[in-house]
Amino acid sequence: MEEKNSKYILGFEKPLVELENKIQELKNLSEKEGIDLKEDIQRLKDRLRRLEENTFKNLTPWQRVQLARHPARPKTLTIVELIFDEWIELHGDRLCSDDQAIVAGLGKINEHRLVWIGHQKGESIKENLSRNFGMAHPEGYRKAKRIMSLAEKFHLPVVSFIDTPGAYPGIEAEERGQAEAIASNLEKMSQLKSPILVIIIGEGGSGGALGIGVGDRVLMLENAIYSVISPEGCAAILWKDQSKVEEAAAALKLTAQDLLKLNIIDGIIPEPRGGAHRDVEQTASNIKRAILREIETLKAIPLEELLIRRKIKYRTMGKPRGEVDE
Repeated sequence: MEEKNSKYILGFEKPLVELENKIQELKNLSEKEGIDLKEDIQRLKDRLRRLEENTFKNLTPWQRVQLARHPARPKTLTIVELIFDEWIELHGDRLCSDDQAIVAGLGKINEHRLVWIGHQKGESIKENLSRNFGMAHPEGYRKAKRIMSLAEKFHLPVVSFIDTPGAYPGIEAEERGQAEAIASNLEKMSQLKSPILVIIIGEGGSGGALGIGVGDRVLMLENAIYSVISPEGCAAILWKDQSKVEEAAAALKLTAQDLLKLNIIDGIIPEPRGGAHRDVEQTASNIKRAILREIETLKAIPLEELLIRRKIKYRTMGKPRGEVDE
């Protein structure tokens, strides 16, 4: 595990971390004392590999929730910086202010020029406070809508990165029209005359995710989650018992694997073994490949047909794959 992530160890990761530390100790001892410990080190490495395979092949929904929320998981701006050849961030909704919980701008990947938007969590406690933990205010959704209008005007595809616990529920957000802002974005994206690719990179929480989440193609990272409510909220409402969060996570069918079966999403982007935080560059590379593949496919579809397909997609959502009649 990378040193910068060492203080964020999830419960089910502890046996893996202990083995990794033992391997490192043996390596240090071998170098310091000049002792040949290659066989012992290799034996531990083989054991670690088997333990990793067993652990991450059988993750529970709640464990995937934990991975989706991992503090070191790559954020939107990190991904944008790694995958775009050129990019610029645009600010403000031209009505109220510049919401730091949603970022947006223009960019270029290979020969493709496009518009990008996304939720942005902080990399530190201080930044999380300024970014409101990725929970957007109405001005954030209005900024996203303004940037999407630019995409439509200049015939550019839109890539949306989702990573939020939900829209900000505070009174000031309600005073400034939170529900209207999200509803307006749903209307805008459902009719936007540009291809839209949505990628859930972490948490996809409720209306906060949907506010920038309507697309022609919706993909999820392997350990991302997407749900109408958090497991904690579900446990509080149904059981009035926070000890039921694991049961709630399973019942909500919030994993990428469940949602693909239910025809809610269109594909899963693989993560490095252990989660996206284990190898951020590899995660970004996987996302980049998915973007290039999907954008090329979507751009080849005539606009009129694309809008019809988008309409059908959302009218048949939730119907198991193989049962959708277009």
